[in-house]
Amino acid sequence: MDYLMQGHNMTVVEADGHNVEPFVVQNLFIYSGETYSVLIKADQDPSRNYWASAHIVSRNSNTTNGLGIINYYPNHPRRNPPTSPPVGPRWNDTAPRIAQSQAIKALKGYIHTPPQTTDRVIVMLNTQNRIDGHVRWSVNNVSFGLPETPYLIALKQNFLHAFEQTPPPEGYDAANYDIYSVAKNVNATTSNSIYRLKFNSTVDVILQNANTMTVNNSETHPWHLHGHDFWVLGYGTGKFNISTDPKKYNLVNPIMKNTVPVHPYGWTALRFRADNPGVWLFHCHIESHFFMGMGVVFEEGVEKVGRLPTSIMGCGETKRFFKP
Repeated sequence: MDYLMQGHNMTVVEADGHNVEPFVVQNLFIYSGETYSVLIKADQDPSRNYWASAHIVSRNSNTTNGLGIINYYPNHPRRNPPTSPPVGPRWNDTAPRIAQSQAIKALKGYIHTPPQTTDRVIVMLNTQNRIDGHVRWSVNNVSFGLPETPYLIALKQNFLHAFEQTPPPEGYDAANYDIYSVAKNVNATTSNSIYRLKFNSTVDVILQNANTMTVNNSETHPWHLHGHDFWVLGYGTGKFNISTDPKKYNLVNPIMKNTVPVHPYGWTALRFRADNPGVWLFHCHIESHFFMGMGVVFEEGVEKVGRLPTSIMGCGETKRFFKP
């Protein structure tokens, strides 16, 4: 979504619970799962009211803009502004959205410096696919589905047969994949396997966007990580180059977030510490995309998790442990 307040600039001061170096925008792009705090100075003509507008971006939509009123007292709060509501940027104008993403830096004095090196790099190609005639979303050509037995219980009870044990792919054939075209073979596979991370290790994830099954179309995907905040190391357009692009990472004052967009035909790089014992989802925060397979699961330090209460049992193979 694109938010704007007619006649007023917005100064962004916080994102996903972390202070950022203040920067001024006229349009604030917010993706599903993100949060921002902004400051607005009420310094316009007080004899009138102004429009506040919410506008869909990244997808061509006939949905009418959401409208509100910025009320300057003593004008009536329902008094419409004398001018037409703002239109907002075109839905497929990615340049200002990428510029906002690249502009966000951590506030001086509140910087959590990231580890300067990483222990593991996982590249995730986001694609739209078809499985058994149904449209699905996939990561590295694997569409994710949750098993009946919760992962944490399965791991603690050693029910390893409750989900697939073959690890998911950590990359894709970047040399031969054209991110700007519909894939020659759009068929994908399904899996509920998980990434097993070494506890306290540093992990880099590269989210790579590509063309959907529609010609000349690539969508924005806001990715959300449970149980962690991560450093956003950089954004880029086109295909990520694992040899050269890491040299451009911001390792000085990157913002920490828990949700980050990967823009059309672009990539986003993030880094996190696997220091929270448990099993954690990492998924596109557009609910339908996650339901259709755009997600993965990270496991770290499960051996450090204490005994699980029987009150959380009852799904899949845990029914025998349930005591009502």
